[in-house]
Amino acid sequence: MQHNKDAPLRSDAQRNRGRILEVALAELTLHPDAPLSAIARKAGVGQGTFYRNFPNREALVLEIYRHEMRQVADSAAQLLGQLPPDQALRAWMDRLAEFAMTKAGLADAIRLATSAPGGPEKPAHTPVTDAAELLLRANDAAGTIRPGMTPDDLVLAIGGLWQLAPTDDWRPRAARLLDLVMDGLRTGAPGTGDRALPSCPRR
Repeated sequence: MQHNKDAPLRSDAQRNRGRILEVALAELTLHPDAPLSAIARKAGVGQGTFYRNFPNREALVLEIYRHEMRQVADSAAQLLGQLPPDQALRAWMDRLAEFAMTKAGLADAIRLATSAPGGPEKPAHTPVTDAAELLLRANDAAGTIRPGMTPDDLVLAIGGLWQLAPTDDWRPRAARLLDLVMDGLRTGAPGTGDRALPSCPRR
């Protein structure tokens, strides 16, 4: 009987946690220094519930970051199931650009949360690196990119995304940058004879 009584509590607790993360993502993206009390209020939870889930700002911000990066990383396998490898890679770059630009405030919140002495380090981009590895190896197998590219090479090549200002016109600039990177990756590909292929359609 105890198990059945606990089940709804666990379900409610999970919903509360999910609601806090949802509200916090929206608030911190707009206002990196948004008060935790305001996030709790908008999430409809009490201070006790909030702090049981996230004892401090750092814990909240880093959990959001991990969740969002996992979403971007997981999209790599989904895209490979829907598109040829080179188009999947290019479409995934768009997902990464969308994350970089629309979550710019979240990046500021991470900097604020990890800048205090003795605070946590900014988490590594391991899920994104793993996703890049998956996409690059699929393209290697298909002969659609030059051989020998590593995830670190790719991250460095698209690093210009993080130099763009998240204004209304960032998309065409990001598209030009990523098309240039993709053309470079395709040059020397065994299966293309140095021929640059058309980019995958974008929304």
